Amino acid sequence: MKIYQIVLSTVIIALSLGCSSSTPDDDPVPVDPPAPPVLENEVDFYLTKENGSVKFMKQDDILAFGTTPNINPDIEINANSEYQEVDGFGYTLTGGSAKVLLSLPEAERKVLLEELFGMDNGAIGVSYLRISIGASDLNDVPFTYNDMPEGQTDPDLEDFSLEPDTETVIPVLKEILEINPDLHILGSPWSAPVWMKDNNSFIGGSLQEVYFGVYASYFVKYIQSMAEQGITVEAVTVQNEPLHDGNNPSMYMTAAEQATFVGTHLGPAFEAAGLQTKIIVWDHNCDNYSYPIEVLSDPEANAYIDGSAFHLYAGDISALSTVHNAFPDKHLYFTEQYTPSDGDFGGDLKWHLKNIIIGSMRNWSRNALEWNLASNAGFGPHTEGGCTVCKGALTIDGAGNITRNVSYYIIAHASAFVPSGSIRIASNIPGDLSNVAFKTPEGKTVLVVLNNGTIGKKFNVKMKGKWFTTALDAGSVGTYVWE
Repeated sequence: MKIYQIVLSTVIIALSLGCSSSTPDDDPVPVDPPAPPVLENEVDFYLTKENGSVKFMKQDDILAFGTTPNINPDIEINANSEYQEVDGFGYTLTGGSAKVLLSLPEAERKVLLEELFGMDNGAIGVSYLRISIGASDLNDVPFTYNDMPEGQTDPDLEDFSLEPDTETVIPVLKEILEINPDLHILGSPWSAPVWMKDNNSFIGGSLQEVYFGVYASYFVKYIQSMAEQGITVEAVTVQNEPLHDGNNPSMYMTAAEQATFVGTHLGPAFEAAGLQTKIIVWDHNCDNYSYPIEVLSDPEANAYIDGSAFHLYAGDISALSTVHNAFPDKHLYFTEQYTPSDGDFGGDLKWHLKNIIIGSMRNWSRNALEWNLASNAGFGPHTEGGCTVCKGALTIDGAGNITRNVSYYIIAHASAFVPSGSIRIASNIPGDLSNVAFKTPEGKTVLVVLNNGTIGKKFNVKMKGKWFTTALDAGSVGTYVWE
């Protein structure tokens, strides 16, 4: 029995030693934790900072949609909730703008116009221009296309001529149309020929009723003459700033006068001439939305009116929605806002993005236009008494140096990504994160966001149940683009 126990113990010990013995090949191989998935960028992000240290630059951030919960505020986009179609973003090509652009050598000007109006990489895709019918206050001198010696009239418009613009605005427009033949062009008069006015002056005065029909024919001749130059004027406003009669040039026109002029003269004249040119009323500040409502309430005028245009030197941008709610079948346009010569880059960036780009779009506007495209180093040319502090999107000095100013970047954040035919879609505004969203004809989603607060903000952009996370410093603006 003892021998059996000894043998059994020996076997157990041997087996135990065999089981515990090992070779290097039998050691367990340490396993690395799984590598996190490599994220591919799904969203392009362009940034301008309030302090100007970054100006419309594409960022290297990797932005990808996911579902990881966080406590950031959400900008949620609903592409199924659609609002107005967008015609475009841009500036006014004043006579002064054309003059300073033409001061550049042809090759340099072509490169600059490609940057402004092209759609290739590096271009900002401007798709809409306003031009003056006759002179604006940002021409060297006031003029119309039918000026007569003092004491003479021309009711048959025999002396009508585009000649004052044939060496400035018209050649520049032709160069631009070679780059973007689909450019939207809006014409606005600052004054009728002075012989039609009751004060015989470029400054102020009103159109005499006896000349309402002649002035309607003046518009027809203008549109037809521009067409002969290969330039389609898609729309006209009846009068720039009709209640501001102190500019040079300018003309005063009440709402009742505008309704009568459109309903009994301008509209029928366009119809008789077979013109498809849109007629837009008001073209002045947001503090007086009763003016366009009064004009639109006239049944004869209403039949010919496409919509109303606004500036924002007074009032609130929500005035556009007030007019939209009163006449939802009529369109809205935002046609002018200047940046001042002494303005602060960050302050102007914030105010214009919030009100002109985001604000006008969220209040039904089909376009958003800053004022002057280009000026010289002295903020001219301008008429005597015209704007002396209107800074162009570009400053072109006497040596041909080009400076891109704040309104260049204000427009670029929308124009480079939101082409004509885009549709505004729904998005909420969480706190200080002002924003507007679009769906482009190519199916891309574009979101323009301004951090209008005083501290940096981290936030999510949410769509279809997924989101990406990003951040903007105080006063900065970002444009986000994805498929």
